[in-house]
Amino acid sequence: MNTLVQTTPWQRITEELLLIVGSSGLITDESESLVYECDGLAIYRQRPKLVVLPTTTEQVAAILKVCDRYRVPFVARGSGTGLSGGALPLADGILIVTARMNQILDVDLANQQVVVQPGVINAWVTQAVADQGYYYAPDPSSQIICSIGGNVAENSGGVHCLKYGVTTNHVLGLTVVLPNGEIVELGGAVPEMPGYDLTGVFVGSEGTLGIATEIRLRVLKQAEAIAVLLADFTTIEAAGETVSAIIRAGIIPAGMEIMDNLSINAVEDVVATNCYPRDAGAVLLVEVDGLEAEVPVLQERVSQICYAQGARHVRIATAAEERLRLWKGRKAAFAAAGRLSPNYFVQDGVIPRSQLATVLKEIEQLSQRSGYRIANVFHAGDGNLHPLILYDQAVPGALAEVEALGGEILKLCVRLGGSISGEHGIGSDKACFMPEMFSPADLETMQQVRSAFDPKRLANPEKLFPTPRTCGEGAHHVNAYPQVEVF
Repeated sequence: MNTLVQTTPWQRITEELLLIVGSSGLITDESESLVYECDGLAIYRQRPKLVVLPTTTEQVAAILKVCDRYRVPFVARGSGTGLSGGALPLADGILIVTARMNQILDVDLANQQVVVQPGVINAWVTQAVADQGYYYAPDPSSQIICSIGGNVAENSGGVHCLKYGVTTNHVLGLTVVLPNGEIVELGGAVPEMPGYDLTGVFVGSEGTLGIATEIRLRVLKQAEAIAVLLADFTTIEAAGETVSAIIRAGIIPAGMEIMDNLSINAVEDVVATNCYPRDAGAVLLVEVDGLEAEVPVLQERVSQICYAQGARHVRIATAAEERLRLWKGRKAAFAAAGRLSPNYFVQDGVIPRSQLATVLKEIEQLSQRSGYRIANVFHAGDGNLHPLILYDQAVPGALAEVEALGGEILKLCVRLGGSISGEHGIGSDKACFMPEMFSPADLETMQQVRSAFDPKRLANPEKLFPTPRTCGEGAHHVNAYPQVEVF
């Protein structure tokens, strides 16, 4: 008996895509597609079959209609700075890159709104409105290169998410192309729209529900006054306890960040701020903002709390240039970690603030038992940890060991009432840990929501939800290269 084997008609698909985006918007050559084979989690790599670079909503819709017609899966990609393998391409799929969709479409400061395409870089939004006294609050460390579309997909946070919230708190509406090519509007210009919060459902869905092609953002008025405090401690646990003490005092800073001794020295080696004491066990950065009359009172109260919790010194900066200097080290921390080890594996767990000291002790014990050093850099105010496990991928078996170690840290976070992701997403990296947080009924409910948007499961398949091949296994079996971090 002859079995009919259906094959994907790639020649026909290529011709149809050429008609949509032209030759300049389609990459078929394997050598040219090399740059798109991974996101910031560069240990997992896979070259896509085709790369398409649309410039309009209509082009995205036409591309997805082609995918729907031929049942070809697709992955959306912005700047490629994600750290969970969320934009990892498929060997037999299409990668849709939104980098050319980089226009700021409307600035409406009367209503404190800006409309952008997904390829607009995060920092560009603030640059577009800063001269009028406004800014865009979500500020990932990669904000000078990460795109708004990627921020929406991952529900990115940043230094100021403690007081001002993450991406979902600043997205009012979306133009979305569904996986069948239909264009829909979610949310709108009114802050509280009636009906189901489909905007909230879409933000953080990691490309599994469609592609956002226009994004309506909320921008905020700049504070009258800002102060940044840098307190150094002999132990990281003391810095963690100080975070809880500040919150207990009824103070909500714009941001609170902790860096341990490993990170401090890496940063000073690379960017030489000359602000971070190299002998400190940890430093705590606290930013307070508000009215001119309010900020001096807040900075004094925070300073007193830091000293009461054992701080050796507290440095205060109010001038813009000096504030940026204090933040420079924190913003460069991930990149600077490259000085500590040939490779590192970063995780992204969340814990209740009250558990900071406990978790930091546990992480230190895990480090000692495993033999791998762990540098800690994290958003202390909302308990979002970013442990960087240092290793050398040239050592056989090292990658598998650090992945397992990272998994133990995530399980620890969940046991203490936290989460397996605060802002990096689940992607290819952490899908197998979803059952640690969610019951089978929870996961099935999420899949039902996904199916309502994407019944054919074409949008970023094999991401977010556990499958027989998760936690990078699907990526490992394709190819694994020496890690090169991209930020």
